[in-house]
Amino acid sequence: MSMEFLVATGIGWVVACGIYLLLRGRTYSIVLGLSLLGYAVNVFIFAMGRLWAGAPPILVGDGPHADPLPQALVLTAIVIGFATTGFVIELALRSRHESGSDHVDARAGDEERAR
Repeated sequence: MSMEFLVATGIGWVVACGIYLLLRGRTYSIVLGLSLLGYAVNVFIFAMGRLWAGAPPILVGDGPHADPLPQALVLTAIVIGFATTGFVIELALRSRHESGSDHVDARAGDEERAR
């Protein structure tokens, strides 16, 4: 098997797990699912710059070189994703406090009807 196939399979599994967690309907699962999807997108962008082993990121001579743009994009996306995850966790905690339920579609009085 080639390295590209293994990376593509890994990205597919992470996306599948992220979608499964998004469909669970609980706020914590949704936060984890969004994080996993963000990680999968980061690895996808990084892999689009081709997988080079031992190639310099700056063109020196006629040899192969790695593209530094995907690396810079992924580094920026990691920082933005971390801040966004913190914000979404705060929204989930606030929603839990306001509605009294961990379900995403919870309405007032749903907890009493479920008992």
